[in-house]
Amino acid sequence: MSSLFDTVTFGDLTLNNRIVMAPLTRNRSPKAIPNDLNVVYYEQRATAGLIVSEGTAVTQQGQGYADVPGLYLPEALEGWKKVTDGVHSRGGKIVAQLWHVGRVSHVSLQPGGGAPVAPSAITAKSKTYILNEDGSGGFAETSAPRALELSELPGIAADFARAARAAVDAGFDGVEIHGANGYLLDQFLKDGANKRTDGYGGSIENRLRLTLEVVDAVAAAIGAGRTGIRLSPTTPANDVSDSNPQALFNALVAELATRNLAFIHVIEGATGGARDHQYDGSRFDYAAFKAAYVNAGGKGAWMLNNGYSAETAAEAVESGKADLISFGKPFIANPDLVRRIKDGAAWNDINPQTLYGGGAEGYTDYPTLEAAE
Repeated sequence: MSSLFDTVTFGDLTLNNRIVMAPLTRNRSPKAIPNDLNVVYYEQRATAGLIVSEGTAVTQQGQGYADVPGLYLPEALEGWKKVTDGVHSRGGKIVAQLWHVGRVSHVSLQPGGGAPVAPSAITAKSKTYILNEDGSGGFAETSAPRALELSELPGIAADFARAARAAVDAGFDGVEIHGANGYLLDQFLKDGANKRTDGYGGSIENRLRLTLEVVDAVAAAIGAGRTGIRLSPTTPANDVSDSNPQALFNALVAELATRNLAFIHVIEGATGGARDHQYDGSRFDYAAFKAAYVNAGGKGAWMLNNGYSAETAAEAVESGKADLISFGKPFIANPDLVRRIKDGAAWNDINPQTLYGGGAEGYTDYPTLEAAE
């Protein structure tokens, strides 16, 4: 019977345990450049079997929030090198989450103040985090996007591949392609956001096309064994929906199964919300979703996320429902979450006022059990 504390290997990644730190946007990298405070934050959490970095923009066009890091500036790569060195010095593993937000952005964040890009010119009913003229941060409505031209789409895949190569050069052990939460790839996948009439819209086969092209480009750049992808079949995050998510995502993972990726990272239900969330008029069977992957020959780790406790995580791994469990907010408040789970210790409460922006408070000052002792 599998345990949360097994040493495991998936693809080219060997992990000290099955507990993963999920990607967490914290808005503490001004000008898209990781800094020394970010180094401390990630070092503190290096006992996770794997850290998935916060969403990291592949280009400035892919940037959707102020003060989140990128992978497109030389200074950012130098900053990330300090982070990866710090995590490795503590015996940890870390992959970079490759992010293009698509329409979930604001003109103030885009090159030349241009419109954000999307599969179709449909504004997301959502908000993003920008800097005000006085330097303070705050949330604002997303800007109206423009539809990407057909001629631009090969460049999107190339941007992901370039960022993946940069991430590995900066010391990351691999990458996670962000295909979830209503960002660009999820927008192309789901028919609520994708109204295209060319080869990237309409049928399920067409809507899968960009995501699979990105996966293939990234795998060609750094190897499939160092590549994972995050998916959220039924989340309403950032105003996405699909009329038939079961057929869509079963088809997607059947394709991914043939590509020998290191892991598939699945957000169950609504991101940060109900794990049983379904789109109106649809039902989604997560067991059938995994079966579609396994039956197509998928051998990468099946990672689950959203509201797991120590007990439910252990049950999911022991039963074979999941190979890995990722925790988000618990890792914010508990840098030593792995030890707390192993010892059955209480978890620190999170301070919601310090989640986004700011400095060390609510970022690197949460107490560990060792400090208490």
